[in-house]
Amino acid sequence: MSNRRDDLIEKYAADIKGKFGQTPDMDLLKKVTIGLGPAIYNMDSSKVSGSDEAELETVRKNFLLKKLGLTDGPQLMEAIKSVIDKYGKSERNKHRAVVYYILAKHFKKESVYN
Repeated sequence: MSNRRDDLIEKYAADIKGKFGQTPDMDLLKKVTIGLGPAIYNMDSSKVSGSDEAELETVRKNFLLKKLGLTDGPQLMEAIKSVIDKYGKSERNKHRAVVYYILAKHFKKESVYN
């Protein structure tokens, strides 16, 4: 099973390089991926639908507020939308692990995963 996860982490790393032009911090990426648990193996829950407002709201509530402990405000949704835009409107496979990773880096909350 860990091989499957490692394959996914490689795929996520490629997106971080290719879509966001960043060199992935593999340790953080692995922790974010593990933090998502079995959701990464589910076709539906492993992706973030950028056009679904309810989905973006879930990212804001469950990840930014609960997991990262950020203070609520318009900057949270702006950050989420910016990540979705950078990922590319035409990219249907916006991996949740990548979105969460980029947001954790953006808000300098890597420490949450230590």
